[in-house]
Parts: sequence; structure tokens; C-alpha cells
Amino acid sequence: MFLTKSSGMIIGPIASLLGMFMNGIFYVLNMIGIPNIGLAIIIMTVLIYMAMLPLTIKQQKFSKLQRKMQPELNKINKKYEGRKDPESMERQQAEIKEVYGKYGVSATGSCVQLLIQMPILLALYRVFYNIPAYVPMIKQVFFPLVDKLREADPTGTYLQSTNAARYFTKQFENENFVNGVTEYVQNTFIDVLNKFNSADWTALSEHFTDLQSDISTTVTNLTRYNNFLGLNMANSPSSLFREAIANKTYILCIVALIIPVLAALTQYLNVALMPQADNGSNDQMAQQMKTMNVMMPLMSAFFCWSLPNGMGLYWIAGAVIRCIQQVVINKQIDKMDIDAMVEKNLEKMKEKEEKEGKKDKNRVSSSTMNTYSSMNTRRMRDRADTNVSADSERKAQQARQTNGKKYKTGSLAEKANMVSSFNDSNTGSSKKQGKKG
Repeated sequence: MFLTKSSGMIIGPIASLLGMFMNGIFYVLNMIGIPNIGLAIIIMTVLIYMAMLPLTIKQQKFSKLQRKMQPELNKINKKYEGRKDPESMERQQAEIKEVYGKYGVSATGSCVQLLIQMPILLALYRVFYNIPAYVPMIKQVFFPLVDKLREADPTGTYLQSTNAARYFTKQFENENFVNGVTEYVQNTFIDVLNKFNSADWTALSEHFTDLQSDISTTVTNLTRYNNFLGLNMANSPSSLFREAIANKTYILCIVALIIPVLAALTQYLNVALMPQADNGSNDQMAQQMKTMNVMMPLMSAFFCWSLPNGMGLYWIAGAVIRCIQQVVINKQIDKMDIDAMVEKNLEKMKEKEEKEGKKDKNRVSSSTMNTYSSMNTRRMRDRADTNVSADSERKAQQARQTNGKKYKTGSLAEKANMVSSFNDSNTGSSKKQGKKG
């Protein structure tokens, strides 16, 4: 589930691609003598956000322009307030569409950018949350300890009793683990060990005294990779805080709070720099926006409190990069001549309407031709039917005068004579046509 990488149809392939990118960064850092997970996370975050800069610019441009056009949208909504009939709703949507077109943006423009960005950011989160699955050099640090743990405890009874194992219950119950599939068992062990904090490693060393040397070597190498500015990227602030309280090292309590506090501050700054839409007289919506602006930094602090420091570092790095991007984008958008842009967009709309008007005329002409064609066909059919009826009436009249005899109108004799003469007439016509053929 974890070390075997994400298997989602969308997130999985993106995470694998980003994982290869992350592995390349770590490999380069190792070559220059600074193989550090924290530094690799920052570099990776910067590069990813720079690659998504065009999408970010479009999204922020939409937000900025939305603030400009919001009074017009509010006016339209107020105009049609309470009118739910189909005609009014259709006209309201048409007017709103016209406003968006005037400012050169799409009503779904912001959503499209988010739909593209979200899978990338979620996949990046997946890579950072379980780096050993994507960076072989980090995975290799857990050997030979993992193989010796398998020999000492094949069923993983001790590891399942640890606090870190609660995330991997399904993996321990999986038939591959139960049947002792080597790679699956190794991956499961590494998943659990990768979530160990300092206290967990100490307890493991005390339980498996014969493996103390291997445990010490593994911890030393992981610390070399995980230590960034005095913080272990694998530990969570909450576990560090509990450890500090238990050991009465209160200075570590302050250190444990650094990541969550910075996450909240950078997120608050990020929200403050974002252009806020003018909601007009909609006090309820304005109040909801204020609540969200407060809740988002608090949620950031909460998540970074319980997740590993590496995830918190990614969160902070992302917020800082977004703040820098926002400042630059705001300056660029503020320099834009909105009136000139609106005038240009109106010209485009006019040209588009003219083209659509011509297409509509062509459609009308085609429809008219089809109508005329149908009318002519019907007329020809009617004429043919009329000719047939006239011919039948002529033959019936002849039948009444056959052999110069006259019969009483409506009598049985007259009717029998008419049928006989009519049939003779049809037979004669058929013979004539046969001769002509």
C-alpha cells in the first residue's frame, strides 16, 4: 500500500514520475556531499511550483479580474433575484456570460487550473510522505536491519504492537504478508520503521538486543539524511513535543512548535496576499470568506502538528513560494490596462457574433431550401394523385355508357356493368403498355 507506491489511476503515474524526479535531485545532492531529505524537498517544491507558474498566473489573473467584474455580476443577480422562470434564468445566464466575455475570462477558468494542479500537488505529497518508496538510496538504509528483523520476528509481532503500525494494519493482514512473500514483508517492515520516532528506535533497540549494532547504524544514516536545521524530517512535532515533556527538556517543546507555527503564518500571509472578490452587499458570503481565511492557517498548523516534519517543511516551502509568486503577479496585473483589455475583448465578441450571425443565416437558407424541396415533392405527389383520380373517374363514366345501354342509376345491373367495363378498360391499357414496351 505505501512502499509499493500509490496505485491510483491518476495519482499513481504522476507520483511515480515525480518520484523519479525526486530521486534524481537526491542523487545529485549525494554527489556533491549533502544528501539531505529536507533540502531535496525544498528544491523539489520550488521546481514544481515554478513549472506550474503559467497555470498559477492564469488562476490569479482570473481572481484579480473577478474582483473587477464582481459589481456587474452582483447587479445582474440582483436584477433577476427571485425570478425562477426558465426565460429569466436563461437571460440571466446570457448576461453573466457576456460579462465574463467582456473581461476575457471563462466562468470555469479558475476550476480548470485547479483541476490540473491538484493531482500534481497530491502526488507530490504522496512522494514526500513516503520517500523510501521513491528514493532507492533511502530504502537501502534499512538493510540489513530489515532482513535480520524478519529472521528474529517473522510475523512482525513486535512491529505490529508499535504506535507507528496503526497506519499499516491492512498490510499485516494481507495474504502476501501472511504467506511470507519476501518483498512484501520487507516493504511493510520499512513502512513501519520509516514512521519511527526517536523513542520508537530506542524501544526497538531494547527489545532486540542482538540487533543493537544494526539499529544504531540505521538510525545514524537516517539521521544524516533526515536532519535539517536540527529537526528530524521523519519525526512529527507532536511526537517530539511528547518526548520533550517526558524528558523535561522544555527547549525541545519550543523547537517542536516551529514547523506548525511557521506553517500557520505562511498560510495566513498567502491568504492575505490573494485578491479578494467584492461580494457587494452579500454579508453572509463575506463572513464565510473571513471564516475561511482564519480556518485555513489553523488547519495548516493542525496537519503539520501531526504529520512528519518533512511534510510540514513542504507545506511551508509551498506557501512561501506562493507568496512570492503572488506579489510578482499582483504587480504585473496592477499594471494591466483593464479598460483597453475590455475594449479589445468587446471587439473580439463583436467579430464572433458577426461570424455566428452569418452561420445562422446559412442555416436559415439551408432550412428554407429543405422546406421548399419538401413542398415541391408534396405538390408533385398531389398532382399524381389527382391525375389517377381523374383517370379513374373517366373510366367509370365510360363504363356507365358501355354498348349504348343505359341502366337505372343505382341499380344492381348498372353496378355490375360498371365493374365489368372498368376491368376491361384496365386490361386494355395494360396490353397497350405491353406493346409499347
